Amino acid sequence: MENEELRELTPKRHAGIKAMRIASNTVIYIVLGLMSIIWLVPFVFIVLQSFRVESTKMESYVLPVKWGFDNYIKLFKETEFPKWFLRTFLMALLVSVLQTIFVLAMSYTLSRLRFKGRKGLMNFMLVLGMFPGFLTMIVLFNVLSDLNMIKANAMPGLILVYVASSGMGYYISKGFFDTIPRSLDEAARVDGANRFQVFYKIIMPLAKPIVIYTILTAFMGPWGDFIFAKYISFNTSAGMNVAVGLYSWLNKDMIASRYTMFCAGGVIVAIPVTILFMCFQRYYVEGVTGGSVKG
Repeated sequence: MENEELRELTPKRHAGIKAMRIASNTVIYIVLGLMSIIWLVPFVFIVLQSFRVESTKMESYVLPVKWGFDNYIKLFKETEFPKWFLRTFLMALLVSVLQTIFVLAMSYTLSRLRFKGRKGLMNFMLVLGMFPGFLTMIVLFNVLSDLNMIKANAMPGLILVYVASSGMGYYISKGFFDTIPRSLDEAARVDGANRFQVFYKIIMPLAKPIVIYTILTAFMGPWGDFIFAKYISFNTSAGMNVAVGLYSWLNKDMIASRYTMFCAGGVIVAIPVTILFMCFQRYYVEGVTGGSVKG
């Protein structure tokens, strides 16, 4: 009798668990859907405003009355946006290359070599990394001012600042290198390879995810920087990056005539980053998860 009751209850229990799982998944999907809508609304608004041609100022309605590419055409023909965009893009490319070299070299050194003061150096850099960068803005401004790297010459100053401390961002890359067996290094060393050959020919082909992750994060820094770039450019157009240049159009004297062009510029600025992440998303995720396994 008891066995028969258990056999009757088991399907009911499975049905109840299945119903609870469906209900919980439904709630999760609804919450995620609402969060996605809230997150995407500002971007959709900017894209729609960039195609509005009946008025150049901010309006209370969302959908344009008249559509067109006038704002994009004027953006490249009548403003300094192309110079800001190209300047920032070249700076971001240079910084991503130099910063990637420094980060990977530092990470490989701390992962593979054992030397006196290694752990102390790692802890020291981790502690320094906990302090926000804007605490040093006044000191950096004075140093760059002495080197004549502010205002019109702000771009070289920004590159110097972005690259100078890049080795401190070693932690995730080092964690990824720690997951690669040291026996590969030892086998290559036995075959006569030096340290650089081991790093370049053995480790780098296995570390593609962390290399791409480092390149993406290094590119994003100068591409989206606003606070420090505005601070040292000092409202000088020749020293502005694209973020500071676009923001200068939002002052009370220009916002009425350039608001829709500002939205068009925001759309164009988002395109390179979107393409990069769409192409390398898989490697980016692998780099983050692989680098967080060991420290």
